[in-house]
Amino acid sequence: MLTFTDKGIYCLQGDFYIDPWKPVKRAVITHAHSDHARWGSQFYLAHEYSAPILRLRLGQDIQLQTIPYNKPLYSNGVKVSFHPAGHIIGSSQIRVEYQGEVWVVSGDYKLEDDGISNAFEPVRCHTFITESTFGLPIYHWDKQEIVFDQMNRWWQKNKENGKQSVLIAYSLGKAQRLIQHLDTSIGKVFGHGAVYQIQQTFVEAGFPIKSIEKWGENFTKPEAKGALIIAPQSAINTPWLRRFEPYSLGMCSGWVAIRGTIRRRNADVGFVLSDHADWKGLLSAIQATEASKVFVTHGFTATFARYLNEIGVQAAEVQTEFGKEEEEQISTNTEKLEEGNLQK
Repeated sequence: MLTFTDKGIYCLQGDFYIDPWKPVKRAVITHAHSDHARWGSQFYLAHEYSAPILRLRLGQDIQLQTIPYNKPLYSNGVKVSFHPAGHIIGSSQIRVEYQGEVWVVSGDYKLEDDGISNAFEPVRCHTFITESTFGLPIYHWDKQEIVFDQMNRWWQKNKENGKQSVLIAYSLGKAQRLIQHLDTSIGKVFGHGAVYQIQQTFVEAGFPIKSIEKWGENFTKPEAKGALIIAPQSAINTPWLRRFEPYSLGMCSGWVAIRGTIRRRNADVGFVLSDHADWKGLLSAIQATEASKVFVTHGFTATFARYLNEIGVQAAEVQTEFGKEEEEQISTNTEKLEEGNLQK
């Protein structure tokens, strides 16, 4: 029912693409990260919570239709509905049904409820299209409460030592999660311009999340004393970042689970927190769909598809242009990571 083309995932009967990476007439969007939501299509369909960021990134004048979760639309007899993916605010799995056959395109997802995104809901289907960003057994996430406690203790210690705390985190998704859960009794939270813009867009759209201040040129060091500043990876080794000296630099990413990542990014500390499912989460999600066939679209595709086949789930890897949005993504030697890990 769905095919993989040079423009993206295509439904012939419904005549639409899901997360196309080239301009098309009708694009159905799982979420607002730019590797899944690209400029140039004529019409867009997305979840209503994605609308503010889609308009911010793609333009206020895009032709955008939005729908809530679990409310189907029909296109030439094809039933289309959106279901929570738990990845970021507005992220959705796309369920497509035609003549009794059901496919689900997951986009990106995580199973832990982050408190700001609608929690992941498994959707039963015949065929499931999954990511595998962290599709190796070495990737295992602690509960987020543990990680936030680690961050708060690091922040408090820095404050006591007269240092600012700078957290590197992706501006859409990760930053909102941090802002919502960090202990602001310790100090003030500021945002890099990119972080502030995304956060403020959600706040102005009426989402029940915390607001922050943008770090501006007219601010002084005393105002930053003991503060925590959230910035994207592009801020590392820039004059903007050096204005906070003395500071401690922390990285917030699933990739810091791999030894050496923190050192390569000149960070002082790493916090393992991701908006993607870990190895066990991926397997749990797939099992819950009861799908008889799985396509693996991005991440450790070959390794993850091979493992699924070994445990009796028919799976195949598919080359796509997803996964290129992640500013947190750290270059690693994939072959070394994959070697010998399937038995763990």
